[in-house]
Amino acid sequence: MSNAALPKPTGAELTILNVLWARGPSTVKEVHASLPEPKTGYTTVLKLLQIMLEKGLVSRDSTARAHVYTSAYQAEAVQDQLVSNLLSDAFQGSAKNLILRALAVKPSSAEELAEIRKLIDKLENES
Repeated sequence: MSNAALPKPTGAELTILNVLWARGPSTVKEVHASLPEPKTGYTTVLKLLQIMLEKGLVSRDSTARAHVYTSAYQAEAVQDQLVSNLLSDAFQGSAKNLILRALAVKPSSAEELAEIRKLIDKLENES
């Protein structure tokens, strides 16, 4: 499935997807236990996973008594779509403005800046 067909997750759905990407296939109980504080209620997590299943964000294995949920998309595919939408919607397609704003809002560590420099060097060498 292409990124254009990827359903847009809400903030709460992204939190659950982050758990599934970190843990792998998980039951509702496992997802709930892995959520950051303050925790969303168990029944809310169950309902969100059911909605995410309908949207196509997760798949569900119903063979066991406790259903096991898995993200239907790799983290990178969801991140690519979200960044692409943000880039076009808020920054008129300017990657420079997006990156400058991101660095101004949350300063990066020396390690992160070194990684960014490596990526910039790599991109410059490819062009």
